[in-house]
Amino acid sequence: MIPLIVGNWKMNKTPREAKELAKEIKESLWDTEGREVVICPPFTSLPVVSEIIKGSLLKLGAQNMHYELKGAYTGEISGEFLKEIGCQYVIIGHSERRKYFKEDDEFLNKKLKTALKIGLFPIFCVGEELKEREEKKTFAVIGNQIRKGLEGIEEVDRITIAYEPVWAIGTGKNATPEQASEVHSFIRELIAKLYNQEVAQKIRIIYGGSVTPENIDSLMAKEEIGGVLVGGASLKAESFVRIVKFS
Repeated sequence: MIPLIVGNWKMNKTPREAKELAKEIKESLWDTEGREVVICPPFTSLPVVSEIIKGSLLKLGAQNMHYELKGAYTGEISGEFLKEIGCQYVIIGHSERRKYFKEDDEFLNKKLKTALKIGLFPIFCVGEELKEREEKKTFAVIGNQIRKGLEGIEEVDRITIAYEPVWAIGTGKNATPEQASEVHSFIRELIAKLYNQEVAQKIRIIYGGSVTPENIDSLMAKEEIGGVLVGGASLKAESFVRIVKFS
């Protein structure tokens, strides 16, 4: 399975800045054979970045979407808007959406279903907080998020699951390759139980949580890790390119 490298720019980069960063990344990654690379700018920068990466192997993703396609939802974004701009991927359930905007599993389940219905590829984020890990609740928490998040969904092999331990996001801490791999194995085994072994082998599971040029090689050396969701290190072309070109 081709590794998936996703750059989540979060609430950073004006359209002008995003244009420059996208140009730098495109010029440095003119040949991404053996890697699938997605960049996820803020909504306001999606059109300009879409134009910049057109014709390249880079793909465009969004950081969020609403479960309704249109209507009286002031300030929200429809998945159909994203598709028309050129998005192929959308991040759903990032820990910051869960924490700051109180998005629960049932709400995220609706988003996943809508994304799949209109042909977007969701990147579904799951992960435990530090207290939950210390209390040895990691598998219980993630199992619950996956069961509720995927409830009623058949096309699960079109979903990428991103394991992002909340305690490792933006903190400079990161799960060891062994910790990450252990959780990835658990997720794959759970998918096999919920669906079947064939689906479990097809689904891509990636890691997110303070991914850097310094730890990417050791993370990707683990067979269970199928890629990474990159935050801060995706905001500089040099560091993101190094991550994409892991060895």
